[in-house]
Parts: sequence; structure tokens; C-alpha cells
Amino acid sequence: MCAKVLVAEDDPRQAEVIRRYLVNDGHETTVVHDGRAALETARQIEPDLIVLDVMMPELDGLHVCRTLRAESDVLVLMLTARRTEDDLLLGLELGADDYLVKPYSPRELMARIRTLLRRRPVVVTTAEIREIGGVTVNQTSHQVTVDGAAIECTRGEFAILSAMAGQPDRVFSRAQLLHHTRGIDRSSTERTIDMHVMNLRRKIGSQRLVTVYGIGYKLVAEA
Repeated sequence: MCAKVLVAEDDPRQAEVIRRYLVNDGHETTVVHDGRAALETARQIEPDLIVLDVMMPELDGLHVCRTLRAESDVLVLMLTARRTEDDLLLGLELGADDYLVKPYSPRELMARIRTLLRRRPVVVTTAEIREIGGVTVNQTSHQVTVDGAAIECTRGEFAILSAMAGQPDRVFSRAQLLHHTRGIDRSSTERTIDMHVMNLRRKIGSQRLVTVYGIGYKLVAEA
């Protein structure tokens, strides 16, 4: 699966290692070393995926991710040395499709990249507009409203909410929800899904997105 990949990493040695692995995997690869160059190059070459370091000069990776997400649906895999849950949540909130905490192995990075490029969101019904308990999900415009007020959702959050709104009151396991997102490897899947659900609860109301302990989550009409 050949893809156009942009690597934004300020460490030249690390960037070169990533580039070599990508080229060996058959991908067309461009490397930049600061956030401003990442933003400009992404607009020029329109990559399929960006490997984006958080800590970069000029503009940091979070700023770049936020800006690009407002402009395109390019896949974003963030590299971060920050290990706290708040930092990881922020990356996902800004629209990153996956994250990898440094230090990491190049093989793990390539596994994540292959998974992102292979997976696509799955639509469980053909309905363009799904509504349950004041939450409306418009598939065509990619918009979500709660009691008539528009809210912003990342692609991962939208995919999860869309799947659950298509089958109200059905309990989805984390593994099942993974099929509706750009999934990552099994060691991080549950954590990532939980982060998306945490963000969705804050946006639509925790009483609507219910935990079924030992199984997963379901979307219900507000009690």
C-alpha cells in the first residue's frame, strides 16, 4: 500500500531512521524539521499521512495538528515525549488519529502507520441523519448537534458517535468501536477508545453515553 507520507521531526537522526523505514515500505516520503515547514509542506503536497512530532521549533505539533485538522482529513500520527493522560487527551482532542510515546521502536511505528493506512471508518447504516435523545449526527455534513447546539467532534469521536447513534441502546465493546475508527494496535486500543468516549461524554452529556461495566458503552436517550 504505497502512500504519500510527510515526516515532521526536528531530530535529523530520528527523522532519517523514519524516512528509511517508510521508503523501504514503498512510501513516498518527505521530511521537514520544524512546525512551520510541516504546515506549508502539507498544504503543498497533500500527504495521505503525517508523522508529527509534538516538540518542534517555529510551531509545535499541537498547533500544526489543530490547523491541519481544520483544513483537511489527512491522517495524523503524533510522536510525543509527554506521558501524562492530559497531554495524550489533548492530542486526540485536536484530531490526531493515533499517538506514540517516545522512546519507541521503528517497527512499532511502522505497524501503527500500516494500520492507519489500512483502516477506514465503517458506516453501520445508510441513514444520512441519525438522532437519539437530542443528539443529531449528520453523516453528509459531518456535523453533530446536541439539543440544537452544534458541537465540534474529532474524526475518531464522530465515527464512534455515528456508529452508536445508528444502533441506539446497543452495547458496543471497545474492540467493536475500533472498527469505526482509525484503529491502533491492541496494546493501546482500549485506552484510545476510552479517551474518545471521555471527550464525547463531556460534549454530549455523560447521561447519554453509558458505561456497561465489563462489556463496553451504549448511547441512550437522555434520562
